[in-house]
Amino acid sequence: MNNQSMGNGALIGMTAIIWAFATGMLAICIPLVSMTKSGLILPLTVITGSTIATVVVWMSNFNRLSLRNTIKSLEERINNLETNTTKS
Repeated sequence: MNNQSMGNGALIGMTAIIWAFATGMLAICIPLVSMTKSGLILPLTVITGSTIATVVVWMSNFNRLSLRNTIKSLEERINNLETNTTKS
């Protein structure tokens, strides 16, 4: 449980950093949009990029957890095989 909470803290920290930079970029977009008359393209690009980055960060953690579970199950199977062969 402790490892899981530490992992979630890191994920929350990375998400906060992503969205802090996104907020700064959105603040920079305000004068750029008025100067270039590009409309909502720049802000939507910033929001889309930040959303994709957040999803990638959170999905990478889930993939890591599934790999850990797979490794643990393989280690248990090896231990069971070793126990069975030593008993025979």
